[in-house]
Amino acid sequence: MSAATSGSGASAPDAGTRIPDYVFSIGAVVVVLVLWFVASPFVKPGYLPTPKEMGGAMVDLVRNGYQGHSLAEHIGASLFRTLTGFVIGVAIGVPVGLLTGYNRRVGAVVSPIMAFIRPIPPIAFIPMSVLYFGLGEIGKIVLIVFVSFNYVQANAHAGAANFPIAYNRAAQALGLTRLQSFFRIILPGALPQIFTGVKIALALSWAVVVAAELVGAQTGLGYMISDAALLFRIPDVFIGIALIGAIGLVMNATVNAIENKIVHWRGR
Repeated sequence: MSAATSGSGASAPDAGTRIPDYVFSIGAVVVVLVLWFVASPFVKPGYLPTPKEMGGAMVDLVRNGYQGHSLAEHIGASLFRTLTGFVIGVAIGVPVGLLTGYNRRVGAVVSPIMAFIRPIPPIAFIPMSVLYFGLGEIGKIVLIVFVSFNYVQANAHAGAANFPIAYNRAAQALGLTRLQSFFRIILPGALPQIFTGVKIALALSWAVVVAAELVGAQTGLGYMISDAALLFRIPDVFIGIALIGAIGLVMNATVNAIENKIVHWRGR
């Protein structure tokens, strides 16, 4: 009895003094910044900007923009292309994926086509989007629609198709119709898998739009990075890359927050 008591008492301080995870995250960022600061003077001049040069370039971009457009316009153009195509792709991909996962016959028709298309890298379709839709906005948005649809459909399909059969039998025992069973059991059960696909699709859409902007764009972060590299404005290249990562992090955190609100039962 006393040994158990002493054992539980000994474990209490460990739980109370546990270091939060965010401390390690902040520490990792600090280490990277220190390494950057130390390494930059030893790299060939111009190839790795110092933190001071990056700060000056960032101030210049905020004040004067880049090639006749403000920094906010470049960010806004990339976000508009990404989010427009992403929303359309999700709006189409989720219902199609749920339908192909829930209905075996529809799945038998659609699955072979998607299995053929899915391994093809999205960047491979950039020349086709330029060929069929030109260098305007439509081609870039269509490319993002294709990318987001591809991965959202796959995860929605898996969420509906891999549902425990015991739940379906329980729904039948309760007298639920197929439509009631779908909306009350299948759809809620597939939501975690759907959100996984949404996060993957959003990350890939953000990456692909930057690649699409390397061809025939006059605004956007991808255009800014490509043009700055040609002009050897290396600090602007690094700033563009950093902005892509930071915005992607914010978008992923937003989707996670929405998921926690909607799929509040996950992990319980």
